[in-house]
Amino acid sequence: MNVDKIFIKSFLHTFKDESFCVKFWDGDEVKVGENGPLFKIILKKPIPKKDILTSTTLAFGEAYMNGDLEVEGDFLLMLNTVLKYKDKFTTDFKGLPKIFSNLTSTKKQKEEVTYHYDIGNDFYKLWLDDTLSYSCAYFKNENESLGEAQLNKIHHLLKKLNLREGITLLDIGCGWGALLIEAAKLYKIKGLGITLSEEQFKAFKERIEKENLQDYLQVKLMDYRELEKSGLLFDRVVSVGMLEHVGRSNYDLFMKCVSKVLKKEGVFVLHYISGLYESEGDAWIKKYIFPGGVIPTLREIISLSADYKFYTVDVESLRMHYYKTLIKWAENFEKNTDKVREMFDEKFVRMWRMYLYSCAACFYTGVIDLHQIVFTKGVNNSLPLTREYLYK
Repeated sequence: MNVDKIFIKSFLHTFKDESFCVKFWDGDEVKVGENGPLFKIILKKPIPKKDILTSTTLAFGEAYMNGDLEVEGDFLLMLNTVLKYKDKFTTDFKGLPKIFSNLTSTKKQKEEVTYHYDIGNDFYKLWLDDTLSYSCAYFKNENESLGEAQLNKIHHLLKKLNLREGITLLDIGCGWGALLIEAAKLYKIKGLGITLSEEQFKAFKERIEKENLQDYLQVKLMDYRELEKSGLLFDRVVSVGMLEHVGRSNYDLFMKCVSKVLKKEGVFVLHYISGLYESEGDAWIKKYIFPGGVIPTLREIISLSADYKFYTVDVESLRMHYYKTLIKWAENFEKNTDKVREMFDEKFVRMWRMYLYSCAACFYTGVIDLHQIVFTKGVNNSLPLTREYLYK
């Protein structure tokens, strides 16, 4: 028997409490579990044992991208089932030095950010909502549209920032600008958004002009590290889905830069994907989707915040909200795969399908989480005493 097949069959014992089938390239079929199979995984070619041991997710992820692995049945159900056992997967971090590089220079991080966000605004418009919000939405009920839920998220964050007219607000990693635009319209704040993405910068600048918000908003191509010596000061700072690009060695620097630009008695709201435990990240995601991306844990960030006398006022998990957000994105993506295929190719379609659904499964199974933290720089800031004000 083929050595790779023998190894895969032994690997399937990991999932003995589940129920599915695996069909091998030679026609042999193996049933896993005692009950009726929920789905079937079809392996059209051998996946080398060495590759699986080097990185389980990279080996199987590339097999799917290349069309060497197919799934009969519910793709999301398959990922929800398999990724429950992600802690049983292996990764040889030293064996993948290019993927798990510790380089976090300004030039390197600029390249990593633009790799993902500068694929083209037309691509993101196909499956994001009209606000182009590319972060966790907030669903008040099951029937809300993605656009409604994204506006809910923005309003949720703005209430946590406790804004009023004339307040200055910095958005680190501002994306396409939806949060600042809404803040300017609702509260007449003075806002600055910073990003490393040329595409986001151009689109946000156009939106500011289209909405006639030039007196309220600015956007700059700027690295967060430039904040430390910028001389800028803000009443409020917000960062949504950007910390994941900073790198573990720079978390302290990130908090230091926020502290430098946040006024005494200021408020800082941080929204980011978090891990349950510290990890160097997933090889497949880092190679194909987010180069250099690392997910901080909650305890890492809370611990660092104390060094800058940031007081933790509120911590909220939106894990299942992100699961639902990703399902909505994936549904939109599936409706537009023909257009995506024309823009790129079939391999790209399969890669992004795997990305969206596997991330959804990671939130569903608790591999990753989403946290919003409210920090204050002063010990007795004028924030409301409870979170009840958010729901009025």
